[in-house]
Amino acid sequence: MTTYTVTVVGVGLQGTAAVYDLAAQPDIARIWAVDVRDDALRALQARVPSPKVQPLLASAEDEAALRPALQSSQGLLALTPPAQRAALARWAVAYGLHYVDASYPIPEIFALAEAAAARQVALVPEVGLDPGLDLLLSQRLLVGLDAVHTWHVYGAGIPAPEAAQPPLRYKISWTWEGVLRAYRRPARLVQHGQVIEVPGDALFAPGTCTSVTVPELGPLDAYPNGDVLPYLHDAGLLNQVTHAGRFSLRWPGHCALWYPWVQAGLLREEPVLLDGHAVEPWRCLARLLEPQLHYGPHERDLALVRVEVYGWRDRRPVRRIAQVLDYRDLRTGLFAMQRTVGFTAAIVLAALVRGQIRGRGLLRPLRDVPAAVVLTALAQRGIRVHEVEMPWEPGEAS
Repeated sequence: MTTYTVTVVGVGLQGTAAVYDLAAQPDIARIWAVDVRDDALRALQARVPSPKVQPLLASAEDEAALRPALQSSQGLLALTPPAQRAALARWAVAYGLHYVDASYPIPEIFALAEAAAARQVALVPEVGLDPGLDLLLSQRLLVGLDAVHTWHVYGAGIPAPEAAQPPLRYKISWTWEGVLRAYRRPARLVQHGQVIEVPGDALFAPGTCTSVTVPELGPLDAYPNGDVLPYLHDAGLLNQVTHAGRFSLRWPGHCALWYPWVQAGLLREEPVLLDGHAVEPWRCLARLLEPQLHYGPHERDLALVRVEVYGWRDRRPVRRIAQVLDYRDLRTGLFAMQRTVGFTAAIVLAALVRGQIRGRGLLRPLRDVPAAVVLTALAQRGIRVHEVEMPWEPGEAS
C-alpha cells in the first residue's frame, strides 16, 4: 500500500477535525500538525492520540520552521486566517505540495495558478461547508439542466433547537471574530435578472432578511452571504438566471436583533477613544459576547447546507433540492461544523495526494472537484445528502 504524508496548519476547531479524520485513513502515514500555540497542539494530541500525528510548534509564516513538514509532505491543508494563507500557498507550490483550504479564495491564489500547474500540483480553496459542500451539491443539481431560472444556496452553523437559548439563540462553532466580520461583508444577489448590491450594514435590514422554511427545522431567518456572481461565472450561468443568491440561516429573530446593533455602529471597525485607548467597537462586542456563546459538553450544534435549483430538463420545469443536515457527535465531541468543514477538507486533501482528483493548477469545487468522490466519503462518515426532484410552475420561484 502506498502511504502519504500531509501537513495541517492550524489546529483549532476545524483543524482538529481534519487531523482526526486523516489519522483514521490507513494510507495516511504521517500528519504534521502545525500551530503557533503550544496549548492547541497539546489539546490536539489529547483528542487525537495517534502515533501518526507529528506536532510542530511554528508560525504559519516561518518557512524555515515549516521546512521539515514541507519537504516530507505531498499535501498541505491551511486552516488559518487569510493573512497567513498566501505564504502557505506559495510554499506549497514551491515545494511541490497540493494545497487545500476551506475559505473563499484570496487574490494570491489566482496569481499562483500558472505556477501550480507547471509544478503539477493543485490549489483548491473553498472546500469546507459554505463554501465547499454547497458548491458540490450545486454541481450535482445543475448537471443535466437545459436552463436555470433560480439558484439559491443556504448555509447554517447554529445551535440545535434544544441548545438555542435566547436572546441570541447562537453559539460558536467557528471563529467568533470571523462570524462578526461576515456580519458586515457586502453581498451581491440576482433578483428578477438584475444584480442587487447589498451594503454590509444592510444585511439584516427588513426586506433584505427573509424567512426560509426548512422542513426539519421550521422557519429560519435568511440574510445575504457574500457575492454570488463568481459562482455564476464558474457555473457558466452569468447573465442567464432570473434569481440567484447565497444566504446564511439563523433562528428566527436574529436579523431583528442584529439590525439595530449594526445601525448603532457596534460592528464598526473605526476605533473610538475609551479612557485614552483606541478601541474598535466590533472587537469590544466580540470580547463581551464570546464567553457567553460556548457550547456545553452535552449541547449539540447543527450544520446545514441546502441548495435549491429551479430550471428545465428536457423542456420540463423541475425543482431540485439537495440538503445536508448534520448534528454534533456527542460520542466524539466533534461539532457538526467541525465534521462538515474539517472532514470535507481532509477528504479533498487525501483525494489529491491519492490521485483521485487529477486536475492541476487552480481548481474550483463547483466545476473541478468530482462531487461523487467527496460526497461518497462523507456518507461513509455518516454525513449524507438528501436529494429530491419535483415539478414546478414557472412563476412560483423567487
